[in-house]
Amino acid sequence: MRAVVVHGPDDLRVDTLPEPQAGEGEVVIDVEWGGICGSDLSYWRHGASGTAVLGAPLVLGHEIAGRISALGPGVTGVSIGQPVTVHPAELVGDGEMPERLAGRTNLYPAVRYFGSAAFTPHTDGGFSQRKTVRASQLRPLPDGVSTLYGALAEPLAVAMHAVKRAGDLSGRDILVNGAGPIGCLVVAAAKHAGARSVTATDLSDTSLSIAAAMGADMVLNVADPSNMPADAEMVFEASGAPAALGNVLRATARGGTLVQVGNLPGTPAPALLGDLVTREITWIGSYRFVEEITDALEAMAGGLDVSPVITHRFALDDADHAMRVAADRTSGSSKVMLDLGSAASTSSTGSDERPSS
Repeated sequence: MRAVVVHGPDDLRVDTLPEPQAGEGEVVIDVEWGGICGSDLSYWRHGASGTAVLGAPLVLGHEIAGRISALGPGVTGVSIGQPVTVHPAELVGDGEMPERLAGRTNLYPAVRYFGSAAFTPHTDGGFSQRKTVRASQLRPLPDGVSTLYGALAEPLAVAMHAVKRAGDLSGRDILVNGAGPIGCLVVAAAKHAGARSVTATDLSDTSLSIAAAMGADMVLNVADPSNMPADAEMVFEASGAPAALGNVLRATARGGTLVQVGNLPGTPAPALLGDLVTREITWIGSYRFVEEITDALEAMAGGLDVSPVITHRFALDDADHAMRVAADRTSGSSKVMLDLGSAASTSSTGSDERPSS
């Protein structure tokens, strides 16, 4: 079996690994598609993602979908050949949480996540031809959602969780700063949740064109900070850039709300935060998701079109090239997908149609 393995900074290989076996309560998936995320890029570029530092080779990838190819003992309710995606989080320990956090399993203190070096041994991800998965982590794909789009359920769930953190968006005017893949998915999720209008801002016209295709009513290039809107009642900050926080806080209306969905660095970074106090802004953090992955699948099955966010597709053997395209802001990339069912060297751009399941 072949898999995309990071061995250290700028050391990505397609390695041959042992074939996975399904143990008690597990299945094996023939993985078909995987989406490259910022954490995958961080492990490849820096040998770390946040506070998780690479200590051994790691199979990347937590945005995956495929078909069940083997059932382990005790597995019921799913079948061979069934298309599925995966909830990549597994709680470590008894799973008990204080009452004030009831149901917020994304805040559980010890979580193994696909493609993460947070624990030793590391938790391998799903950028591989086959992957063993606990049956409890499977999420069957609804009719009409292909495995290509099933692999987008995880990042769409991140966006939908951020939207849920904001409360009722019905009839509200929304600002989304940062039109990378998550920002564009927040645009789509906000419109799906009933927002009256969504304005997207970014430094890249190409990224803004994708945001427009995802449903943004207005897009603004804020390379000139004076283009940043003013008095936005509800703002989603999706860039994760500390340097952007000052302008984003200034754009938030007095008494408004800012949802931080872009992952900020885990090291000290300068940022202008004075308006947080003087404008009495409510600043809400948003981390991963709980069960919004199911909501994401239902939304796509119901017609939510997220296809514009997919800009490039690469075969497994072209993983290094795919990572470089995903990391290059001048490449025009948004969500870069790996065709893990194909090892042959092929690549394409765009997503002209929604493949069937």
